[in-house]
Amino acid sequence: MRSVRQKYKNNAKRARAWGGVAVLAVAALASGCADDDTNGARPVEGPQQALHAPPARALDSYAARLRAQQAARAVAAKHWGLTKVPLAAPPAPARKPVIGPRDGFEVTDQEELDLPPVFTTVPTKDKVVFLTIDDGSEKDPAFLRMMSDLKIPYTAFLSNYLVKDDYGYFRKMRDRGVTLNNHTLTHPYLPGLSYEEQQHEICGMQDIMEKQFGKRPKVFRPPYGNYNRDTLRAAKSCGIKYAPIWDEEVFVDHWEYRDWDRDLHPGDIVLTHFRGREDWDGTMPDMIRRFLKLVTDKGYAVARLEDYL
Repeated sequence: MRSVRQKYKNNAKRARAWGGVAVLAVAALASGCADDDTNGARPVEGPQQALHAPPARALDSYAARLRAQQAARAVAAKHWGLTKVPLAAPPAPARKPVIGPRDGFEVTDQEELDLPPVFTTVPTKDKVVFLTIDDGSEKDPAFLRMMSDLKIPYTAFLSNYLVKDDYGYFRKMRDRGVTLNNHTLTHPYLPGLSYEEQQHEICGMQDIMEKQFGKRPKVFRPPYGNYNRDTLRAAKSCGIKYAPIWDEEVFVDHWEYRDWDRDLHPGDIVLTHFRGREDWDGTMPDMIRRFLKLVTDKGYAVARLEDYL
């Protein structure tokens, strides 16, 4: 009987230890803790992972790591002038959503030719938005530091005529885990060009991306959000699979909305630009503070677009 009682006591102690770590993991998730990952802000391990973790010292180490990550995130938020710590994105979906063109954004023969879909929102129930930044005009080192410190993911769409004076800046961005995508060679109004001219703009930028950054993107954004059937045909011929545009745009001093409700929605794609004081009454870090304030106040996290494609 004594050995049975002792075994019961030992099991109870282990159960309390597991429960404590699970509660700590939930608290860290709710407060926006994120892993230190070179691919941007990554989701934390949740309590489901904790249930499979080894006991004793490994559990203590896991709990300590969660506390340290959240503390570092809070320090970074304070350093960069945020009033709240940004929320951490949930895990990337195990099954990617099926993405088609937004209603009314299709072109003739869209399905028959299997053309890249143009969309403004990713179909998901996750309370996340996706930050995308266009062209490459401003090359602010403070912006790189801010996004790395806060571990906020974003996707860049580059035009060669604006980035060619400093490819190195965008290599640093790539090395921090940011995905670099195609925004044409010279940022023209594509529907005004022939099929061959559009193909040159898109495929030519694919060549630049591969040479300078080591990869031919599968994602392309048409300049100004303007396109026609030839645009998508040309993009497909260049290896493009998706052509996202945006549902909201954020500036240093205001937001603009595509939809009538003027609000964020799960899976929305947010546009901004590489701009500084020459074009805005502020800097890119100023713009990010505005972006994160609204997103966080509304209970959204910023996720990696590529995790959903």
